[in-house]
Amino acid sequence: MDRPKRKTGLLLVIIGATLWGLGGTVSQKLFQQYSVDVNWLVAIRLLIAGLLLLTVQYLLKDRAQIIGVWKKRRTAFPLIIFGLLGMLAVQYTYMASIHHGNAAVATLLQYLAPIMIIFYLLLRRQMILTRKDILTVSLALGGCFLLLTNGSISQLAVPPLAIIWGVLSGVALAFYTLYAVPLLKQFDSLVIVGWAMFIGGLALSTFHPPWQMGDVSLTLEGYIYLGFVILFGTMIAFWFYIESLQSLLPKETSLLGSLEPLAAVLATVFWLQEPFGLFQWIGTACIIGMIFMLALGKESSSKRERKNKQKPLKAS
Repeated sequence: MDRPKRKTGLLLVIIGATLWGLGGTVSQKLFQQYSVDVNWLVAIRLLIAGLLLLTVQYLLKDRAQIIGVWKKRRTAFPLIIFGLLGMLAVQYTYMASIHHGNAAVATLLQYLAPIMIIFYLLLRRQMILTRKDILTVSLALGGCFLLLTNGSISQLAVPPLAIIWGVLSGVALAFYTLYAVPLLKQFDSLVIVGWAMFIGGLALSTFHPPWQMGDVSLTLEGYIYLGFVILFGTMIAFWFYIESLQSLLPKETSLLGSLEPLAAVLATVFWLQEPFGLFQWIGTACIIGMIFMLALGKESSSKRERKNKQKPLKAS
């Protein structure tokens, strides 16, 4: 493989995953410092980021796909379902978990989605439980317990609402990941995710118009934070992640995507100065270790991955 292209791909995925983690932390700043409404932030984030991704597709890739996805019912209807029950559900539950807790916990709980997918496939008898599966599930559940309790059964270290929304975010991400596969086999990721974001944002806008901010008054700093969440934490993060697939294997991008929860945790602790106990750090290490194990354990040869390259989706 061309070494310069590979280096570029590594740089893109590292930047993309890091921006995803930082985007959640900056969203937390908007909630805490400016009392921004979750519904408003999710709506405006999805609308603008979705339009920007579709613009990238129009300018740099096959523009015919932007309209082509709507020409057949078998792709148009699933796209609407994906936009509402996949994209909107993931974005809203994730942001609600941040609003009631913090970005670090919300991101780590969302990353329980692979474990939920394992349980789903076991129930559908589409996979056999292996020792490695048992180890990854144990790491996830044990890490989650330590993260949420800080080692004390009698008292939760995280608000209950943050936990509920975070777990729902994991469920939504599991659905989001599984449901999108048929669409991704027919259309570019930018088309599917761009439209899904726009559909989700449009649906939420009918209840919470993005032009109605309520009593919120953003300063210049606040608008900079908002711009970062939309442009860097959503649009550019996703674009860079997808572009990295042009020079890296999906396994490599998934592995380096583990930087997202790490970035969220570090930014939450050191920038927002949220307290993290010793056992919470151990729990965080367990969950990140689980993510690395899953990313490293994908079974497929390099040639087959190159031929049937599956573009992984991101929701954060």
